Amino acid sequence: MATIRHSLQRDVFEPTEERLIGVLYVTKPGKKKKTSFLCATINKEKPVYATVHQVKKTDKDVYKKKNSWPLRELQVVDGRDENKDTADLDLTFDRIYKWVANSAPDKHAFIQVLWKLCCRYLPKQKPQFINIPAELIEENINLAESGDVTTSALDNVDAALEDDGDYRALSEKEQMDLERLMEQCDSAVSNAEAFAEQLSRDLSVLDGANIHSMMASEAQVEALMVMIDSAYTEAEKIETRLDSYDEILLHVKDSIEKMADKNTSIEQTNANNSKLLEELDRLINQLDLPRNYVKDLYEPDLNKAGMLPQAIQAAAALQLVINAPISSQLSQLQAVQDEKKRFDKLRGRFSQIVSRHLNNLFIHLGNDPGETLSLHAEQLTLPRHGSIHTELLPYTPLMHWIRALDHRAYQHLNKTYATSISKLYERDIRLFFEEARQRISGGRRLRGSGSSQDIASMSGVAGKLTSQIKHGAQTLGTRTNTGALLGVDRDQWGSELDMQERQKFDEIFERVLSELQPVCLSEQEFCIAFFNLNATGNEKAPSSVASTPGSSGSEESSGSAGTSSGAGLIGTPGSGHGRPFNREVRSMMAALFTTLEQQLASFINTYDRADSYCCLYIYVRLSEHVLTAEDTGSFLCTTFGSCLVQAKRNFDRFMNSQLQSIQECRVARKKCGIIPFIINFEEFAKTAESVFKKSERRADLDKWYVRLVLAMFEYIPRVASEHQRTPPEVIKMENYHVLHQLMFQLKLPGMDTQKKEAKQRYQEALSAYVTQYFGRPLEKLNQFFDGVTNKVASGVKESEVGYQLAFSKQELRKVIKEYPGKEVKRGLDQLYKKVEKHLSEEGNLLQACPIMVVWRAMQEEFIRQYKLIEDLIHRCYPGAMINLEFSIDDILNYFSDIALSH
Repeated sequence: MATIRHSLQRDVFEPTEERLIGVLYVTKPGKKKKTSFLCATINKEKPVYATVHQVKKTDKDVYKKKNSWPLRELQVVDGRDENKDTADLDLTFDRIYKWVANSAPDKHAFIQVLWKLCCRYLPKQKPQFINIPAELIEENINLAESGDVTTSALDNVDAALEDDGDYRALSEKEQMDLERLMEQCDSAVSNAEAFAEQLSRDLSVLDGANIHSMMASEAQVEALMVMIDSAYTEAEKIETRLDSYDEILLHVKDSIEKMADKNTSIEQTNANNSKLLEELDRLINQLDLPRNYVKDLYEPDLNKAGMLPQAIQAAAALQLVINAPISSQLSQLQAVQDEKKRFDKLRGRFSQIVSRHLNNLFIHLGNDPGETLSLHAEQLTLPRHGSIHTELLPYTPLMHWIRALDHRAYQHLNKTYATSISKLYERDIRLFFEEARQRISGGRRLRGSGSSQDIASMSGVAGKLTSQIKHGAQTLGTRTNTGALLGVDRDQWGSELDMQERQKFDEIFERVLSELQPVCLSEQEFCIAFFNLNATGNEKAPSSVASTPGSSGSEESSGSAGTSSGAGLIGTPGSGHGRPFNREVRSMMAALFTTLEQQLASFINTYDRADSYCCLYIYVRLSEHVLTAEDTGSFLCTTFGSCLVQAKRNFDRFMNSQLQSIQECRVARKKCGIIPFIINFEEFAKTAESVFKKSERRADLDKWYVRLVLAMFEYIPRVASEHQRTPPEVIKMENYHVLHQLMFQLKLPGMDTQKKEAKQRYQEALSAYVTQYFGRPLEKLNQFFDGVTNKVASGVKESEVGYQLAFSKQELRKVIKEYPGKEVKRGLDQLYKKVEKHLSEEGNLLQACPIMVVWRAMQEEFIRQYKLIEDLIHRCYPGAMINLEFSIDDILNYFSDIALSH
């Protein structure tokens, strides 16, 4: 406790110049962990007054005062039980404070300190000490009753106030006397004991001298004693009078302190009254609604000219007082509650009148015929309803007011507007798409298309493509069996749209998408502004439409590795610049355009079934509109995105069906020429190039080009091996040759590797065919020189080969005579006829005639064999003057004459 007492004095009371007299370690009843110290202190300056402090220890181990009470405010000290040692202690200041001391002895010691302080500083206004053992304050009580409070009790308090072991320094006079005395004794410093004995002896001598002097002057002493007695009597009188003055001054001091407290209370009261007045003035201003506004709110006539601005102004004033920021304490005032009830009644009546008026106006505007002249316009046009927006715009502040103060009425108006106006858009969109079909087909019934009623009922719920996706997958399976497939002969193709009709469809489809965009965006902007749809809970719009139903990926045929239809569709320029649209906006637009997605999907599916190539136009056009959209979270962009997902699937299925037709191609004719998927690839590529020219989706087409050409590379050898009447080398040579020429003429980007491979495969097939069917026309000569070559290889010198019996000059001349020029030309003519039978007439479709290419390759091979034989004759039979009966010029003439004759 001594350490704590020292810490409290140093850290808490030393900075405020107070002295700690008593300290008690206490806790609150029932809260043992919340400990604190009760400290009794006095100030060091005059006038001296005592204070009781409650000190707590913070979480940072720092002592801090929590409460302080002047000792004069102490009313009761309650020990709780005078017959039992208990640690409970109650002190009453402005209220009763209950504490539990660390121990009963500590509590008793602190009570004694309080008693002594009260006896010293509050002798006339001591608090009540109750339920305290009598022995603690009995002595002090007796002293107080006898009036001798200033003796032992005050001495005890002085002892408690004084610090133990105070050190008092010597004065300057005392120090000088001590130094003079020490100078008179030589051993004062070196022998302290001798110096002390000498001082004792001197003191005894002086005491004796004093006694003798006192004894000698006894009469004087008696006179002095009389004078002292009289002085003492006078001092008592003066002290008694001073005590009375002190008592009067104590009463004056208490009165002055009470007056100071009252002045402080009066100042606090005045400040509180001023703040209360300011708060009431502010409250009255916040709840002030002018009478003219009340009249406009109670009986508004919105049909009357000029009444609408007044009603809007009154509604704004009512909203301001209803939403006034009033604290919860002031809201409990009866006057405030009465005013709020009055405002609620005005709000309910005004909301009812405005809602009824807007509801009737929505129903009336729902019968708007729109711009009927658009049906007879030169270009396909979707009617606008700007007149509706113009008529409703003045009511925008009232609709915002209803949204803020009457949510149920707002929901009802929202639903009424969507129901009424959606009928107009449903009618206009239906007629719009019927007109688009009429302009494309001219009333001609398309393959796979049903009645308009069937088209309108294809989809169950507007905005969902589930049934359309399933239907598209089913119809695609039947369509591609008879459509324009690469692996099917053209005479087996079903009825398709011609190129002019395809271009017409492309133009009308682009016009359809372009007309839908301004109408939907105009309606969307109006709904956002009129219904204040983006006012609350802006939720982030999806950054891509790939999150729409059915965008998880494309359904591709087994064995194919097509790209996912939902991947990378909307990673677009401008997609980061669109503002977010919350769920309310999309729900509102979906309720207004209930049949838009259904009609658009029906339109797409109709022409997708009518012509397999329409899926290319649809995919490209939808991609352009989605990729260039600025508001990627808007309803229209979401609708286009959903249709784009289906268009991407149709495109992938179409390409997969082309790939599958190549894999399943069969050639049933007697003579195999150019395989159908090679012939059809030219028209397919030209059509695709015209569609995807300068399109952002060009990369998708290029990927499919590579896959289709690689499939052709893979399945040309298979077709060649399966055909029994045409040599495989001829089939590969002709088809690789035609495919290479097609890729070269079409200039397809990214196909350089495939073009090189096609050329290499063609040359390999040509070389194999020439090697197999041209063979060695001068067979005996070749056999003869094969023997010559073997002899040379076995070690015989070339100049000595002619001396070998089997390879003599005579044997060589015999062999040469068997190959005169006429026989050689006759053999070449028979070979040409054989090659002509092998090659097909379809090869003449391109600039280079395949038979001439083959004939030229055979000519080069013949000349190569001729030069080899001539070289061996010159090296092995030098000077023999032996030559073949025909020259290279003769060979060139033979080949040329045979080619011209056929």
